[in-house]
Order: sequence, then C-alpha cells, then structure tokens
Amino acid sequence: MTRIEGVIRTVHDRAACVGGAIRPDNLASMVTSSDGDRVVTAVEGHRLRSVIASVDDYLMNLGIAEEICTLASD
Repeated sequence: MTRIEGVIRTVHDRAACVGGAIRPDNLASMVTSSDGDRVVTAVEGHRLRSVIASVDDYLMNLGIAEEICTLASD
C-alpha cells in the first residue's frame, strides 16, 4: 500500500499560540508542534484524496488560529 507523508512548516509571530490553537483539530494522522517562530505539522496517509482534504482543512484552521492569536495579543 502506498504511504504518503509530508511536513508543513509555517512561520508565525506567536507560533506557540498558533500551534496550541491548531493542535486540537489534528486528525490521528497529523502531529503538530511549535519550535521558536515555526509551527510544524507532519501529515501521513494512504489515500491521496484523504491527505489533500486533511491538508486543506488544516490550512483553513491554521489561518483562523493565526487570526485568533493575533487578536488575542492586541
């Protein structure tokens, strides 16, 4: 069976906040951590469509987490 895996790294002013906000939305196939100014999420799966859908949802949630963390700090 084919295994698909990847890592998404994004830079944020408040990476710990963003990582903490996004982590509860992770699926079982995702692991998110924050390191300095980066949020790092590893994604894996066996079906390309499922991985694409998971990454799409993750990116939407990441944008919302970034907005919330920015607003909360202002």
